[in-house]
Amino acid sequence: MAAKAKVDALRAQGRKVIDFTIGEPDFDTAPHIIEGGINALKSGQTRYTASAGTPALRAAIARKLERENQLSFRAEEIVVGCGAKHIIYNAFAASLNEGDEVIVPAPFWVSYPDMVALQAAKPVIVACSEESGFKLSADVLAKAITPRARWVILNTPNNPTGAVYTREELEAICDVLRAYPQVWLMTDEIYEHFVYNGVTHVSPLQIAPDLRERTLLVNGLSKAYAFTGWRIGYGAGPVELVKRINLLLTQSTTCASAMSQAAAVVALDGPQECVAEAAHLFESRRNRVMELIAKIPGLSCMQPDGAFYVFVNVQKLLGLKTVAGNVLQSDVDVMNFFIEQAGVAVIDGTSYGCPGFLRMSFATSMEEIEAGYAAIAQAVAACKA
Repeated sequence: MAAKAKVDALRAQGRKVIDFTIGEPDFDTAPHIIEGGINALKSGQTRYTASAGTPALRAAIARKLERENQLSFRAEEIVVGCGAKHIIYNAFAASLNEGDEVIVPAPFWVSYPDMVALQAAKPVIVACSEESGFKLSADVLAKAITPRARWVILNTPNNPTGAVYTREELEAICDVLRAYPQVWLMTDEIYEHFVYNGVTHVSPLQIAPDLRERTLLVNGLSKAYAFTGWRIGYGAGPVELVKRINLLLTQSTTCASAMSQAAAVVALDGPQECVAEAAHLFESRRNRVMELIAKIPGLSCMQPDGAFYVFVNVQKLLGLKTVAGNVLQSDVDVMNFFIEQAGVAVIDGTSYGCPGFLRMSFATSMEEIEAGYAAIAQAVAACKA
């Protein structure tokens, strides 16, 4: 959000900025889903709903989980919030005490550690190298668990790297968790529909149903349905945890928007071509981005199997001198160099717990992608050793 604000400020000054910071699809919500929201307004769905979500939406979520993930959840095991982030925050608030620990693999989505810290708990950052595919291994997880550990959070497909955990990798992680009954698993699957090259998204609960009573599955409609502004996310997990999350919702937001919940039912139960088309579009953009990165000296990138980001290694640019006479000493310097000299906004890897990298979104048009990487190539070519 800070990066978006900077882009908006520069554009307000008249600067042309190509934005690779964006964490949302660049196209509109599908017309049939918008119509569902309009029909909800016309039919009087403008009042408070149940804090955990409307019965219709929780039933639609249950059908989705059964249809797409082969997971069976009852309505009382599902809670709806104002986005997936809302569910994650309230799950931590409902379950963490001061000094408790949450294991957060890095690179991580920037909000995870802060949401833990806001509960006076401790985020335990576990570095996952590029050589490991930016993924948490079972061995590393086992070494990170202490008696104070309460959660481990997995995000697959991952933001910012696009890494997708395989069935075998998840099985190994679940084997470790079986030995530590005090540690719960939070699985953030918000990018599940955006996987490429025949890669399959696997939910940990599909392979470890015995961990169900200490697993919270978090998802939402923001990414798959271009639904970010509608603000609908959900959690599916043990009844007692869901009750406690719901109790916090009753004293904070009360409920998610009635109109948005009605539109979400239409999205989940309706035609899914819009999701498949988005995935195909993102895969074609990813392929082109990988080609363009390969042509720029000093940049390299692991090919992402999912999401809509590339996590670009810029360590070979460090030490170069720009035309302005500045020496690039960190990924933050490179980020600022790109926006100042190339007019391209990206996000530093340091913010994701992984210095030396940049996150670049490809949730933007192919025209912007071509222009952005051409500008970066020109700016880099002008640097001197």
